[in-house]
Amino acid sequence: MDIVVKGRKTEVPERFRKHVAEKLNLEKIQKLDGKVMSLDVEVSKEPNPRQADRCDRVEITLRSRGPVIRAEAAASDPYAALDLAAEKLDARLRKQHDKRYSRRGARRIPAAEVPDHVPGVATLNGTGASTAQEEEQAVPTKKIGSLEVQGDGPLVVREKNHVAAPMTLDQALYEMELVGHDFYLFVDSETKEPSVVYRRHAYDYGVIHLRTDTMVTENHSPEAGGTLGG
Repeated sequence: MDIVVKGRKTEVPERFRKHVAEKLNLEKIQKLDGKVMSLDVEVSKEPNPRQADRCDRVEITLRSRGPVIRAEAAASDPYAALDLAAEKLDARLRKQHDKRYSRRGARRIPAAEVPDHVPGVATLNGTGASTAQEEEQAVPTKKIGSLEVQGDGPLVVREKNHVAAPMTLDQALYEMELVGHDFYLFVDSETKEPSVVYRRHAYDYGVIHLRTDTMVTENHSPEAGGTLGG
């Protein structure tokens, strides 16, 4: 099989033809596709000066008993365009080769090795049950505070209950400075709602107020569902 190099609206110098023969290694191509029938390389030139960086275009067409594989690229000179097109052709040839090779089963993965090659795949035990389910059932559940925790996390390392008298914002800032914390939770004496004062930059502070949503409270109150129980 020979490589046919032709120009479209441009002359192809002999030096470039030799470069094509060196760049497109027929022996390497036939290893990837042993049924290659023809390999054509077409060189064209864009006369528009605005496209000087893409004025030379190279199109490679490989025909075999399988599907036609085509790769094309454009660059500022035909040699650079050929290099880019050759890289695309090689990638597409390898993809086609791997697809054909895997279809024959030569690269089948044994069932025991599937978890090593396929991330997230479920593994089965001898009875056909998922080992992930077994591990989940085997993980102990414990109660920490008001949370039920499986295994090691999330871990609540400390839970505290405080009896707090309502206070003003100024008093909360003072209390925060006394304990040396960056935030302080308190009950606002005006609104009787939980609030948090926190340190920002230098001597700047911020405060977050929580407001009870009366609609949510009513929807979740015991009286809201009285008619269903009656």
